[in-house]
Amino acid sequence: QVQLVESGGGLVQAGGSLRLSCAVSGRTGTTYAMGWFRQAPGKEREFVAALSWNGADTYYADFVKGRFTVSRDNAKNTVFLQMNSLRPEDTAVYYCAALGPTLPFTLATATNQYEYVFWGQGTQVTVSS
Repeated sequence: QVQLVESGGGLVQAGGSLRLSCAVSGRTGTTYAMGWFRQAPGKEREFVAALSWNGADTYYADFVKGRFTVSRDNAKNTVFLQMNSLRPEDTAVYYCAALGPTLPFTLATATNQYEYVFWGQGTQVTVSS
């Protein structure tokens, strides 16, 4: 079993930055490819970013390219999402998740929320205009 705990959310003005963290614990926690998703009120949960188990490969949603950066520190069992140039439309609950361990890390798997087997509880990000 793997436990994921997000932190770092909060209220920020448009144009500001936040850094989300996802602490991974449990068995083989550092061997998972990880993803970030978000869900705004009244909307479906959507893919934001993902990275492979060693951080060598990453995928981003088009709407965050150039603004968000996903990274990980396996020595600390932590995954990060650095969010810059935030916009009001980035307001959502942000979740980290662990990709199914037997799956290849591809665009198709990384962007599909149903391929993820463990999820955190989410952290609220609110961007004011």
